[in-house]
Amino acid sequence: MAEVEIRPAVSTDIAVLEGFDHSIETTHVWQFNNQITRERVVYDLREVRLPRVLTLEYPRRVTSLKDSWTQHSLFLVARSEGDLVGYLILDEMPDLDSAVIKDIVVDLSYRRQGIATALILAAKEWLTKLGVTRLVFEVPAKNHPMIELMRKLHFNVTGLADGYFANQDMAFFFTHLLK
Repeated sequence: MAEVEIRPAVSTDIAVLEGFDHSIETTHVWQFNNQITRERVVYDLREVRLPRVLTLEYPRRVTSLKDSWTQHSLFLVARSEGDLVGYLILDEMPDLDSAVIKDIVVDLSYRRQGIATALILAAKEWLTKLGVTRLVFEVPAKNHPMIELMRKLHFNVTGLADGYFANQDMAFFFTHLLK
Protein backbone atom coordinates (compact mmCIF):
# COMPACT_ATOMS: atom_id res chain seq x y z
CA MET A 1 0.00 0.00 0.00
CA ALA A 2 1.33 3.45 -0.91
CA GLU A 3 1.79 5.87 1.99
CA VAL A 4 -1.37 7.95 1.92
CA GLU A 5 -2.56 11.00 3.84
CA ILE A 6 -6.34 11.31 4.12
CA ARG A 7 -7.94 14.67 4.92
CA PRO A 8 -11.18 16.61 4.29
CA ALA A 9 -11.39 18.30 0.89
CA VAL A 10 -10.90 22.06 0.57
CA SER A 11 -12.06 24.32 -2.25
CA THR A 12 -8.63 24.47 -3.91
CA ASP A 13 -8.70 20.66 -4.35
CA ILE A 14 -11.72 20.67 -6.66
CA ALA A 15 -9.99 21.71 -9.89
CA VAL A 16 -7.39 18.96 -9.42
CA LEU A 17 -10.03 16.33 -8.63
CA GLU A 18 -12.07 17.26 -11.71
CA GLY A 19 -8.94 16.69 -13.80
CA PHE A 20 -8.61 13.06 -12.71
CA ASP A 21 -9.18 10.30 -15.22
CA HIS A 22 -12.57 9.09 -13.94
CA SER A 23 -12.92 6.31 -16.52
CA ILE A 24 -13.20 2.70 -15.43
CA GLU A 25 -11.47 -0.23 -17.09
CA THR A 26 -13.14 -3.60 -16.69
CA THR A 27 -12.58 -7.15 -17.84
CA HIS A 28 -15.91 -8.52 -16.58
CA VAL A 29 -19.55 -7.47 -16.57
CA TRP A 30 -22.65 -8.82 -14.87
CA GLN A 31 -25.38 -10.23 -17.09
CA PHE A 32 -28.81 -9.73 -15.54
CA ASN A 33 -31.85 -11.83 -16.42
CA ASN A 34 -35.21 -12.05 -14.76
CA GLN A 35 -38.15 -14.39 -15.09
CA ILE A 36 -41.47 -13.22 -13.77
CA THR A 37 -44.42 -15.55 -13.47
CA ARG A 38 -47.61 -15.31 -11.51
CA GLU A 39 -46.17 -17.37 -8.64
CA ARG A 40 -42.59 -16.14 -8.47
CA VAL A 41 -39.92 -13.71 -9.55
CA VAL A 42 -36.47 -15.08 -10.31
CA TYR A 43 -33.41 -12.89 -10.80
CA ASP A 44 -30.24 -14.35 -12.22
CA LEU A 45 -26.91 -12.54 -12.15
CA ARG A 46 -23.96 -14.05 -13.94
CA GLU A 47 -20.43 -12.68 -14.15
CA VAL A 48 -19.16 -12.75 -17.73
CA ARG A 49 -15.54 -12.29 -18.80
CA LEU A 50 -15.16 -9.89 -21.72
CA PRO A 51 -12.95 -10.73 -24.73
CA ARG A 52 -10.97 -7.51 -24.18
CA VAL A 53 -10.65 -4.67 -21.68
CA LEU A 54 -13.60 -2.30 -21.80
CA THR A 55 -13.18 1.37 -20.83
CA LEU A 56 -16.30 2.92 -19.32
CA GLU A 57 -17.19 6.52 -18.62
CA TYR A 58 -17.78 7.45 -15.00
CA PRO A 59 -21.53 7.18 -14.24
CA ARG A 60 -21.82 10.65 -12.67
CA ARG A 61 -21.12 14.14 -14.02
CA VAL A 62 -17.66 15.10 -12.80
CA THR A 63 -18.36 18.77 -13.54
CA SER A 64 -20.94 18.84 -10.73
CA LEU A 65 -18.17 18.59 -8.12
CA LYS A 66 -17.52 22.34 -8.05
CA ASP A 67 -21.21 23.05 -7.39
CA SER A 68 -21.99 20.28 -4.92
CA TRP A 69 -18.82 19.46 -2.98
CA THR A 70 -19.96 21.28 0.19
CA GLN A 71 -23.37 19.57 0.23
CA HIS A 72 -22.07 16.15 1.31
CA SER A 73 -21.64 14.82 4.83
CA LEU A 74 -18.06 13.80 4.17
CA PHE A 75 -15.69 14.62 1.31
CA LEU A 76 -12.23 13.13 1.80
CA VAL A 77 -9.16 13.44 -0.40
CA ALA A 78 -6.09 11.24 -0.50
CA ARG A 79 -2.58 12.62 -0.98
CA SER A 80 0.49 10.61 -1.83
CA GLU A 81 3.96 12.04 -2.35
CA GLY A 82 2.48 15.55 -2.23
CA ASP A 83 -0.10 14.94 -4.97
CA LEU A 84 -3.86 14.57 -4.71
CA VAL A 85 -4.51 11.02 -5.87
CA GLY A 86 -8.10 10.17 -4.90
CA TYR A 87 -11.34 11.21 -3.25
CA LEU A 88 -14.41 9.79 -1.54
CA ILE A 89 -17.83 11.42 -1.18
CA LEU A 90 -20.29 10.15 1.40
CA ASP A 91 -23.78 11.18 2.50
CA GLU A 92 -25.27 10.35 5.89
CA MET A 93 -28.80 9.06 6.26
CA PRO A 94 -29.39 9.64 9.99
CA ASP A 95 -32.98 8.40 9.94
CA LEU A 96 -31.65 5.00 8.78
CA ASP A 97 -28.49 5.10 10.94
CA SER A 98 -26.59 4.68 7.68
CA ALA A 99 -24.26 6.41 5.28
CA VAL A 100 -23.87 5.97 1.52
CA ILE A 101 -20.64 6.27 -0.42
CA LYS A 102 -21.66 8.11 -3.56
CA ASP A 103 -18.25 8.46 -5.23
CA ILE A 104 -14.79 7.07 -4.86
CA VAL A 105 -12.20 7.89 -7.49
CA VAL A 106 -8.48 7.23 -7.66
CA ASP A 107 -6.54 8.89 -10.46
CA LEU A 108 -5.50 6.38 -13.12
CA SER A 109 -1.76 6.26 -12.42
CA TYR A 110 -2.35 5.60 -8.69
CA ARG A 111 -4.87 2.78 -8.93
CA ARG A 112 -4.27 -0.63 -7.34
CA GLN A 113 -2.01 0.84 -4.66
CA GLY A 114 -4.43 0.70 -1.71
CA ILE A 115 -5.66 4.29 -1.98
CA ALA A 116 -9.36 3.41 -2.35
CA THR A 117 -9.01 1.05 0.61
CA ALA A 118 -7.42 3.83 2.70
CA LEU A 119 -10.27 6.21 1.82
CA ILE A 120 -12.92 3.63 2.75
CA LEU A 121 -11.19 2.79 6.03
CA ALA A 122 -10.97 6.50 6.92
CA ALA A 123 -14.69 6.92 6.16
CA LYS A 124 -15.53 3.86 8.30
CA GLU A 125 -13.51 5.29 11.19
CA TRP A 126 -15.29 8.66 10.91
CA LEU A 127 -18.71 6.97 10.82
CA THR A 128 -17.91 4.71 13.76
CA LYS A 129 -17.04 7.76 15.87
CA LEU A 130 -20.46 9.20 14.99
CA GLY A 131 -22.21 5.97 15.96
CA VAL A 132 -23.40 5.16 12.43
CA THR A 133 -23.90 1.40 12.14
CA ARG A 134 -24.20 0.75 8.40
CA LEU A 135 -22.18 1.82 5.37
CA VAL A 136 -23.68 1.36 1.90
CA PHE A 137 -21.86 1.81 -1.40
CA GLU A 138 -23.48 2.32 -4.80
CA VAL A 139 -21.31 0.51 -7.37
CA PRO A 140 -21.94 0.39 -11.13
CA ALA A 141 -22.45 -3.27 -12.05
CA LYS A 142 -19.81 -2.93 -14.80
CA ASN A 143 -17.13 -1.70 -12.37
CA HIS A 144 -15.51 -5.09 -11.78
CA PRO A 145 -12.43 -3.73 -9.95
CA MET A 146 -14.63 -1.95 -7.37
CA ILE A 147 -16.85 -5.02 -6.97
CA GLU A 148 -13.74 -7.06 -6.23
CA LEU A 149 -12.61 -4.45 -3.68
CA MET A 150 -16.01 -4.62 -1.99
CA ARG A 151 -15.62 -8.39 -1.70
CA LYS A 152 -12.09 -8.00 -0.30
CA LEU A 153 -13.33 -5.50 2.34
CA HIS A 154 -16.19 -7.84 3.36
CA PHE A 155 -19.06 -5.75 2.03
CA ASN A 156 -22.14 -7.79 1.11
CA VAL A 157 -24.41 -7.30 -1.88
CA THR A 158 -27.73 -6.21 -0.45
CA GLY A 159 -29.57 -4.99 -3.53
CA LEU A 160 -29.52 -3.82 -7.10
CA ALA A 161 -31.31 -1.31 -9.25
CA ASP A 162 -31.46 -1.53 -13.02
CA GLY A 163 -31.06 1.81 -14.82
CA TYR A 164 -29.96 3.50 -11.57
CA PHE A 165 -27.30 5.86 -12.89
CA ALA A 166 -27.87 8.70 -15.38
CA ASN A 167 -26.25 6.56 -18.10
CA GLN A 168 -28.83 3.84 -17.30
CA ASP A 169 -26.24 1.45 -15.85
CA MET A 170 -27.32 -0.96 -13.16
CA ALA A 171 -26.10 -0.41 -9.59
CA PHE A 172 -25.19 -2.97 -6.97
CA PHE A 173 -25.62 -1.89 -3.37
CA PHE A 174 -22.94 -3.22 -1.07
CA THR A 175 -23.38 -2.94 2.69
CA HIS A 176 -20.95 -3.24 5.58
CA LEU A 177 -22.08 -3.26 9.21
CA LEU A 178 -19.88 -1.04 11.37
CA LYS A 179 -19.03 -2.09 14.90
